[in-house]
Amino acid sequence: MQHADVRWPDSLWHAVTAPGPELPQLLGEERADVVVIGAGFSGLSTALHLREAGVDVAVVEAAEPGWGASGRNNGQVIPTLSRPDPEDIVAKHGAAGERFVGLLRDSASTLFDVARRHAIDAEQEQTGWVQPVHSPGRIKIAERRVRQWSKFGAPVELLSRDQARDMLGSDAWYGGFWNKTGGHINPLALARGLARAVLAQGGRIFARSPAIGIERQQDRWIVKTVGGQISGRALVVASNAYSGEFTKSLAPSIDGEVVPVRSWQMVTQPLSDNVRRSIIPGRQAMSDTHGELYFGRFDARNRFVTGGAIIRPFNQAATLKARVAQRLQRLWPQIGEVRFDYVWNGLIGMTPDYLPHIHRLGPNAYGWTGCNGRGVALSIALGDELSKAVRGAPDDELALPFTAPTPIPANELLRPFAPLMMVLYRHRDSREIA
Repeated sequence: MQHADVRWPDSLWHAVTAPGPELPQLLGEERADVVVIGAGFSGLSTALHLREAGVDVAVVEAAEPGWGASGRNNGQVIPTLSRPDPEDIVAKHGAAGERFVGLLRDSASTLFDVARRHAIDAEQEQTGWVQPVHSPGRIKIAERRVRQWSKFGAPVELLSRDQARDMLGSDAWYGGFWNKTGGHINPLALARGLARAVLAQGGRIFARSPAIGIERQQDRWIVKTVGGQISGRALVVASNAYSGEFTKSLAPSIDGEVVPVRSWQMVTQPLSDNVRRSIIPGRQAMSDTHGELYFGRFDARNRFVTGGAIIRPFNQAATLKARVAQRLQRLWPQIGEVRFDYVWNGLIGMTPDYLPHIHRLGPNAYGWTGCNGRGVALSIALGDELSKAVRGAPDDELALPFTAPTPIPANELLRPFAPLMMVLYRHRDSREIA
């Protein structure tokens, strides 16, 4: 078992965000009605919605709120999944899938509403999210997604090539679509703001307390940590891609069904006002149709927050700086010389079907994993639904398509080779859709 290493990544978010609340470790024995493992977005959202309903809840966190993926991502608030579209979800999950599509449709607005309700300052901008297409044939992807999401009431619009150029300030794309409810936030500020809101509502959060095991004793769940244990009537496991980061004994069935993939983020020095106004002038969040994703948006200081993928295991930050600088200059020649102040990374939980996997782990016990790069809005919305589940809402009222955990065969052997998938993505990116 690894002890919690709470050193923070040298990220923009850690540099500009006010410290989080002072939190105790879990020492000795504690009790709660509901125990939540993980103080990321979904765990904190679950706890906050439970406290709003008057339920006693305690969160157990291995490091600090936002230390994992929730505080390391790009901060794009995207109300879709990465690949499955609404009809795919409904075909797989039926009526529960329809309810889940509704949750996704509203997930960005859910996040911004939670931030407003609890006066969380996370540099939030609900300016929309754009998905431009990187080849002419891929306009079919945008057309399909606009058609399907429109059917479910999402505020989406198809963009022509000229409209995409005007919205993005670049001729690199061939159209696309946008969703007006999306946007972007400072993710670490949101995580720390959620933690403060949980405490203000009377919840408890124990930090630097890695959970090392879960047991069912009589009618209660026992969560054991290095320094103590806590019991609860109900349990929510919200550790996602970090479920096996500190110990493999916590939730092996959940840890085994995702491949944690390292996602790299980086940020430029502040751009001049003239250049900034010529690049995504409406300040939307953007991520396109490349498998090797092109993505970016501006932060509150006019820095362009982007990122990339890397295959080789050495000299990664320097390689990314050179490659992504060339990419930005190709997409936006007006940007000039590109320098990056921060480069950092975190883990994304990827599933083979690109769907989140949501589970009933036992009596009054729930868990999920598999953000697949769309975890920001999704996690906040799932927290609300998980809070309803532990309060006894019937399945036919929940937007939770439950499945049994399905560990990937030879998962541990496959994980070191996950970066090699980028070779396949680059090949697909270079081909036109027939």
